[in-house]
Amino acid sequence: MRREWADKDYYSVLGVSRSASEKEVKKAFRKLAQKHHPDANPENASAESKFKDVNEAYEVLGDAETRKEYDQFRDSFARGEFVGGPGGGAQYVRMEDLGDLFGGAGAGGGSINDLLGSMFGGGGPRASAGQDLSTDVSLSFHEAVTGVTEVVSSNGATTKVKIPAGIADGATVKVKGKGGPGYNGGPPGDLYVRVKVAGHPIFGRRGPDLQVTVPISYTEAALGSEIAVPTLDGSVRLKIPAGTTTGKTFRVKGKGIKAKSRQGDLLVKVELEVPPHLDDDEKDLLEQLRQYEEKRNPRGHLGVT
Repeated sequence: MRREWADKDYYSVLGVSRSASEKEVKKAFRKLAQKHHPDANPENASAESKFKDVNEAYEVLGDAETRKEYDQFRDSFARGEFVGGPGGGAQYVRMEDLGDLFGGAGAGGGSINDLLGSMFGGGGPRASAGQDLSTDVSLSFHEAVTGVTEVVSSNGATTKVKIPAGIADGATVKVKGKGGPGYNGGPPGDLYVRVKVAGHPIFGRRGPDLQVTVPISYTEAALGSEIAVPTLDGSVRLKIPAGTTTGKTFRVKGKGIKAKSRQGDLLVKVELEVPPHLDDDEKDLLEQLRQYEEKRNPRGHLGVT
């Protein structure tokens, strides 16, 4: 029997839920191992200890068969059963069976905990933290930008979760103490709320920065102009320099998303709009313009005419 499993929550060590995929477990291990590696923390006893704990946790959770055995052991231990047996085989003994067997007391008149202490090298069942739980919440683009309080359901219970302003799609909010109940008087686990953010019909997002594509006409690009561009709270004026090429991006300071890290900016990408239909006057003007352009030959530097 692996007695140390009784009081070691390897999922908490790696910061993942029990339902985490193999890929999620490996990703969490690599991140923590890099953070606490002795080479990155010379003469740091605390980091060295955490590094050992992380490796120990991954040795168990990183192997599918060992993880399955670990989960079965923890489930049985939480129900008041004790796992053991010769040769590493699993045998389950219920507390009430021990009570019936020894008439409510251990050998020699001691308590059942005394008996278990002699069997397992310590006192009775040890207190341990409850299982971490996870759930999802879906937000609109606006809710993610401004922040919102959501009520989520997990394991049959509802919890109010404060979603911070500026949260990104795929981020996780940890709600301490709202996971599964603890074992034998231990603290409850935590609840991890994964956030899914809907897209926006106009804006894209890159961290706290907003992105928008704005069409401009040929004359605006060639001669320069000042145009209106949308933001989350109205519009602002943007100066387009003469000779602007299609695809150029301008940065409007402070008009992105206000996140915990910083106030984002608005990234405005301009694209030259080619009108799909022209009236006769427009055609005449463009024909005149083409005559001037042919004299300049914009492809002359390529060696072609």
